[in-house]
Amino acid sequence: MDLQQLEEEARQAALKDIQNMLQRPGQLEKVEQYRHRIARKKASVEALLKTGMQNQLEGVRVGLKQLETCMQDVREVRRRMGEVERLLQGVPEIYDALEVVREENTKHSQYATAMENLKHIFNVDASVQKTMALIDEDKLLSAHQCLADLENSRDDLLYELHKQPKQHASDKITLKRHFEKVDQVSQALEKKLRLIISRTLNTVRKKPTVIVTALRIIEREEKNDQFALQQQKVTNFLPPGRPKAWRAMIMDVLQAAVITRIEGSKLEERADNKLWLVRDLEILRQIILEDLRVVKSLCVPCFPPHYDIFNEYVKFYHEGLSSYLDNIVKSGLQGNEYVSMLAWVMHTYPGADLMSHPDLNVDVLKLSRPLLHPEHLKSLEDEYLQNMERNYQDWMKKTVDSEKQEWYSEQMPDQRDHYYNSAGPVIIFEMIDQHLQVTNTIHQELTFKALVLSIQQVELFGQTYLKNVIELKEHHFRNRDQIKYFTHYIITIVNNSQNVVEMAQQMKHLFWPKSRTEHYEDFEKLLATFQRIRAHAANYLLEEAFLDMECHFNDLFTVKWLGSSIAVDTICVTLDDYFQDYNHLLPANFEMVINEAQKLLAKRYIRALLSKRLSKSRSECDAITRKINLEAKRIKQFFEKIAPKISLSDSPLDLITTLSALIVADIELLALDLHTLLGSYPSLTEDHLVRLFYIRNDVKAAEVREKVQDAMKSKKSMVSIAKQDCIFKEIVFSDKLW
Repeated sequence: MDLQQLEEEARQAALKDIQNMLQRPGQLEKVEQYRHRIARKKASVEALLKTGMQNQLEGVRVGLKQLETCMQDVREVRRRMGEVERLLQGVPEIYDALEVVREENTKHSQYATAMENLKHIFNVDASVQKTMALIDEDKLLSAHQCLADLENSRDDLLYELHKQPKQHASDKITLKRHFEKVDQVSQALEKKLRLIISRTLNTVRKKPTVIVTALRIIEREEKNDQFALQQQKVTNFLPPGRPKAWRAMIMDVLQAAVITRIEGSKLEERADNKLWLVRDLEILRQIILEDLRVVKSLCVPCFPPHYDIFNEYVKFYHEGLSSYLDNIVKSGLQGNEYVSMLAWVMHTYPGADLMSHPDLNVDVLKLSRPLLHPEHLKSLEDEYLQNMERNYQDWMKKTVDSEKQEWYSEQMPDQRDHYYNSAGPVIIFEMIDQHLQVTNTIHQELTFKALVLSIQQVELFGQTYLKNVIELKEHHFRNRDQIKYFTHYIITIVNNSQNVVEMAQQMKHLFWPKSRTEHYEDFEKLLATFQRIRAHAANYLLEEAFLDMECHFNDLFTVKWLGSSIAVDTICVTLDDYFQDYNHLLPANFEMVINEAQKLLAKRYIRALLSKRLSKSRSECDAITRKINLEAKRIKQFFEKIAPKISLSDSPLDLITTLSALIVADIELLALDLHTLLGSYPSLTEDHLVRLFYIRNDVKAAEVREKVQDAMKSKKSMVSIAKQDCIFKEIVFSDKLW
């Protein structure tokens, strides 16, 4: 470090400070103050430096003193190490000289051990007999003490042999042979303890002291095992028969007793009682609940805390029950046994009736494994659904066969509240409801699967039902004298279809989760199938009625018809006769048949009107129009009479009067009338309109054709808002007028 440079730098810094302090004239008066301040500061800095130097010097002084002390200690250690080396040079000679002493010491130790155990050595047989007698008399603590004395004597002698540098196998064999009966006593005591522990649940209620005694012995043996293992680590000597592991042994005995108790609960087989599984599971529930109550209230105070005996028993019962139920499942279940098993495993076992009972409060979710593996539960559910499907198929086949047999019988169908019906659909939905109620006790997902399966099976039943209905209709119309109550059973079929639709909707309302949308098409398909059956059967009713009226429709708009009202009167009388039977239709079905009958009647009447059977003058057409209007009114009054509660507004019968008014229309204004008519009924074709004017022979064919074609050209493409417009789509003639 350059002192001159430091001094120069200090001088320059001092000059700068003085310049800063004396920048104004008034500051010269304070020069003396500045000088005193600087002097005090200098004195302070010098004092600090002096103190620092003194501290440094003191530290150096202490360090030097410590180094001097260390040097002295090192010299002392060196001197003493030299003395130890000189002393050790004579050890080999002393070791050789003491060889005889060592041999004598070993002999003395063996003699001392022999003297200590002399009583047991010479009285092994007597001690064994005494111990066996104590075991037979259930004086187990005394017996264990005698056994411990015998084992200690044997183990001490064996240990002395083990310590000898030159070991002879014959000595150990001789000694072990001499004490071989000790092992028999140990085995006898173990057997006795096994017996006591296996009866723990019974014994602890009457004589808990017996259990406590057994556990005290086991705990002593556990401590002896631990001591022997610790000694082995040090001396490499392990007494024969150690470790006994009697604690693990009694746990195995308890587990075996639990398994035996579970398996012994079975009283019946399937051949003895159809409800064997329900009874077996209920017996198991009662046994397990009672046993675990005993364990919690009586065994816990008897067993040491570290045994955690209650949780151990819960584990034993859980594992034993799991294995037992697994074997039952593998052997195969039938019918409602699937439901009984699933409900018991998923609800009864973990629920308040067993594990969650207030006396137990066991959380099954914390156990090592589920009672039944999830794959086994899934397999059970699948098998249950397959079994349900087979049951549905059998029941529905029987239902179809039974219904079919009734159709061809000589007996009228059953009535309920005046309406024809059969028991088949009700039975089917009662069976479905029972299945769904049962699955609802298991879990919602299984209920949904069962619901979807039920819907699919009912839809398949509907398809088979429809085929049989079609077959019934074809069979009847080949010879209408074969089936006596055809009409009545068709009415029954219509009502059954309506009932199925209503019951299906009720079932959906009760069991279909609002959040589920999958498989909804299956439900819609079911409704569509039975609506189709309902529509088909209703059409068969009217088809039969209209078949009887065929000849009367053929008489319409003929010369014979002009002078008589017999045709329409007969049609009304015939329909009235049939509607006496149709009164047995449910209200919704009756209304549907009324509407369909009006539509068919209007269609047949209009078809006859357009069939070119008459061609008259303008004046005669006025009379024809009046007759048509009267007959339309007559027919409408008939429907009002037989169905007073059903509104006939916008009836298809109104089309008859609409067309009749067109017959007498002014030819000059015909285009306007046609335009209005086509606006309401766009399905009217050119052929329909030309055929209508065939009745008027005062109009030239070319003129009619021209006006009709002009009206058809001006007709805008539109969708009809009149619901009766579809009638014209169904009136088609094979021969064209033009």
